[in-house]
Amino acid sequence: MLFPRSRRARLLVGSVALTTVLAACTTDPADDPTGDPTGGTTSDEQVTLTVYSGRDEELVGTSFTRFTQATGINVEVRYAGTAELASTLLEEGDASPADLYWAQDAGALGAVAKAGLFSPLPSSILGLVADGNKAVDGSWIGITGRARTIAYGTETLTEADVPASVLDLTDEQWQGRVGWAPGNGSFQAFITAMRVELGEEATRQWLVDMIANGAQEYPSNSNIVEAIGRGEVDLGLVNHYYLFRFLDEDPDFPVAQVFPRGDVGGMLNVAGVGILASTEHPDEVQQLVEFLLSEQIQGFFSGVREELEYPLRLGVEAAAELPSLSDLDPPAIDLSDLDDLAGTLAMLQDVGALE
Repeated sequence: MLFPRSRRARLLVGSVALTTVLAACTTDPADDPTGDPTGGTTSDEQVTLTVYSGRDEELVGTSFTRFTQATGINVEVRYAGTAELASTLLEEGDASPADLYWAQDAGALGAVAKAGLFSPLPSSILGLVADGNKAVDGSWIGITGRARTIAYGTETLTEADVPASVLDLTDEQWQGRVGWAPGNGSFQAFITAMRVELGEEATRQWLVDMIANGAQEYPSNSNIVEAIGRGEVDLGLVNHYYLFRFLDEDPDFPVAQVFPRGDVGGMLNVAGVGILASTEHPDEVQQLVEFLLSEQIQGFFSGVREELEYPLRLGVEAAAELPSLSDLDPPAIDLSDLDDLAGTLAMLQDVGALE
């Protein structure tokens, strides 16, 4: 994946900033007015938690380090793709060494939950996040949110020119002007949401019509935004935070985006966690989940590193550059229903969007 040149420098700055922010988490819980759960506690015995993380080490690694410093609980992390780790968990079953699974999207969490591998989260944790951003059965919970948007080139279009719905992108006026990434996991989760929201037939027809209308394929969201900036395409289907990486490098980068309201194209997916039912350290792994949902960590993910993901803890505001969660009006989809990735891949291959 291509990133702007300042990306590595921002990650270093973000790591330093996170270290500063998390220092607040090492206070005595009795002296912590925020009620965050992890201040200064140490366990009587040395405990090591195993985390399967579909999130990149450069983004989440420091948070695990600081959790250990704050609690005395060690964390060993296996980093890999979200889908790969979900498959591993399904193969390992009750014999998995994992205590916590951190996935990039709700579909993978739903697949693992459907297999009965998660332990229900306590109400003290579930109450930190609004309904819609956690499993209805309490088996997993979102940590951060990422909205789907339609990015557009500002040198050729205005916001008023952008269709209100992704369904309108099959119109003849957009022939050859739209970029998409069928091989990208976020796009596949979006197609799964479309299948849930609109049904199999309508989703298949939209894919067929998009291909017939000359949708341009790219390997990633970043590549799409880059292509719009170069004028290769005028519109692109991406997650909301990719554009900000380019604007951070160049405030005059000629791309903007719209958040489709009330449309499947504006779905809000989550990166979230589930506690494995087979864990031998339920109390300690719950501490880790509470840590990830603390105000300090939520503030970090919502802007310290300029990732500009949506914090999901109630009461923590999104970055000023983003519409509020209440303004997004995403489709009312139970994110646990996005567990049929296999069906989506089969459909994408059948219509020719994937080889």
